Amino acid sequence: MPYRYLEEYNIEITQEVRNSYERILGEIGEDTGREGLLKTPERAAKAMLFLTQGYRQDAVEILKGAMFTESYSEMVIIKDIEVYSLCEHHMLPFFGKAHVAYIPDGHIVGLSKIPRVVDVFARRLQVQERLTDDIVECINQTLKPKGVAVVIEAAHMCMMMRGVQKQNSVTTTSGFRGQFEKIETRNEFLKLISSDLS
Repeated sequence: MPYRYLEEYNIEITQEVRNSYERILGEIGEDTGREGLLKTPERAAKAMLFLTQGYRQDAVEILKGAMFTESYSEMVIIKDIEVYSLCEHHMLPFFGKAHVAYIPDGHIVGLSKIPRVVDVFARRLQVQERLTDDIVECINQTLKPKGVAVVIEAAHMCMMMRGVQKQNSVTTTSGFRGQFEKIETRNEFLKLISSDLS
C-alpha cells in the first residue's frame, strides 16, 4: 500500500486563521492578489495549526497508552530526539535535540512514546525552560519512576535572525527529578548522552 501523508484540519478554524494571515500580508504592504501569494494565507494557516497541534494532544494519555509492568530498574535513555518549536515571544522557531532518561519503578513505557511526549509539548508556543519542565513533570507524574532527566540543546531563530543576531549560540536547559538529583546518577546520564557508543 503506498504511503499517504494525511493532515486533518477543522475547516472553520483554518478559514479564520487563513483570513488573519491574509490581513497581515496586506498590512505589511504585500499584494495578496499576486500569483505567488494567492494560496499563501491558507498554507500559512495549515502550517501554524500543524506547528501548534500540541494544544490538541494529551501527553499523559500517550504515556498511559503504552505503560507496561516490568522489573527493569536501570537507566533508560532516549537521546538526540529532534525538537522543533515556536518561541512564544516572537513566534519564531527554535530547534535542536532533547535527551530524556528515566529509571523505572515497576513500569516501563513504549520507547516511541517519549519522543511523542516531547513533540506534544514542543508543538505549542513555548520557552525552552518551560518545555524542559513540561516533559520532566509529565513523565515524572505519569510513569512515577525513580527518577527523570531531560536536557534540551537548541538554537533560537529569534537570536539568530533579529535582536543580537548571534548565529552560533546554543541554549541548554535541564531538569532532574528523583535519583537524578544525586550527582553520581546525573553525571552518568550526562556522560552517556555526550558519548558516541556506535
